Amino acid sequence: MKDERENTAPDLLDLQEFDEEALKKESEELLEMRFLTGKNAHFSRTAGGFLALKTGEKEYARVGVYLTFPLTNPEEFISIREADEKAREIGMIEKLSQLAREQQEMIREQIRLRYFMPVITKVLDVKDEYGYAYWHAVTNFGVCRFTTQMSGEAVVALNDSRLLVTDIDGNRYEIPDFYKLSVLERKKLDLFI
Repeated sequence: MKDERENTAPDLLDLQEFDEEALKKESEELLEMRFLTGKNAHFSRTAGGFLALKTGEKEYARVGVYLTFPLTNPEEFISIREADEKAREIGMIEKLSQLAREQQEMIREQIRLRYFMPVITKVLDVKDEYGYAYWHAVTNFGVCRFTTQMSGEAVVALNDSRLLVTDIDGNRYEIPDFYKLSVLERKKLDLFI
């Protein structure tokens, strides 16, 4: 006796028709590098404060701004992506200076929102307890408290004097010049360096 499910179960290949040409075209579009300049792209601010883009025949009601080199070169190679969950790249701004000043400011505003990183100006205290460091610091946005793990990834040296501090929630803080801190403050950071 034959199993009835065998006759009624649809073949998976019949359900999903494979379109090799469409896949090839999509792959080519993804791999194509498109540079956005003042000549082929126009950015505008939406009513909600987001960034919109018109390039060629396409209009995007909202786009995302991503830095390729956020710590070392925030004014060049800026990726503009669709605002949905796939965040497909629309194009790349090679140099921010290639855009009109007003559009540069709109993009810088979006960068500041996405890459919010307070600068630590004074380290009031750092306590080490049970594998965590509890920070009390003054930043350019005021006094704050945050917690980091004691692992080597919590405080990273970006160069001889610049430090990047990442707390347990993924928030980042910058110490632009370790040597401008007082001797007492530097001593508190000996745990990390």
